Amino acid sequence: MAVSEVAEEEGRRRRRAPWGAVALVLLTGLALIRNGSGEFDVGPPQPASAAAAENSRPPAATFTKGPAALPYSAVDRVRIPAIQVDAPVTPVGLDVDGWVDAPPAEDPNLAGWFTGAVSPGEKGTSVIVGHVDNKRGPAVFYGLGALNKGNRIEVQRADGKVAVFGIYGVEVFEKDDFPGERVYGNAETPELRVITCGGGFSKQNGYAGNVVVFARLTEVR
Repeated sequence: MAVSEVAEEEGRRRRRAPWGAVALVLLTGLALIRNGSGEFDVGPPQPASAAAAENSRPPAATFTKGPAALPYSAVDRVRIPAIQVDAPVTPVGLDVDGWVDAPPAEDPNLAGWFTGAVSPGEKGTSVIVGHVDNKRGPAVFYGLGALNKGNRIEVQRADGKVAVFGIYGVEVFEKDDFPGERVYGNAETPELRVITCGGGFSKQNGYAGNVVVFARLTEVR
């Protein structure tokens, strides 16, 4: 079997993965990016309460009807103009302990697409993760908590299409009380979650929470 055929078959297997099984793993508790350093005098920005998704109208009423869902595609880059993010994306899965894995911390400008869920633009909830910092300084999603409703996220897909998502909420959740169903629950339209570490920090336990950006597909280019 050719390399391209192997890659396509792997993509098909991922698409067939039962979301309920994936969600069950995630609901056990998200420790997502567990090795943020938190060693800097000024911590990353935290979401304002007014930006919470629960303070919005229901997502379906937040935007006009979006474009049709896209087919499966791998992901090349993610761009968030409001916080000057323009980063390559690498596939990530679950680590040996069952947590969502993170991209290598050595590259601060690298995000990860969680392949256990749908690809960005497909019907359902896709997930992109990234570090908030490393020992050398801020990393790709350091400014995630500063985003506001109405900001956009652009995902460059391997099929040449750009899936543009409009943000309707930004929140920080304690890892010990992470609302997995709310964050990862399946959706009838293409949704995106972008996640990094946030909240308080201790050297013993790392960051206490995760910043989660809620967005939905509004445009395809």
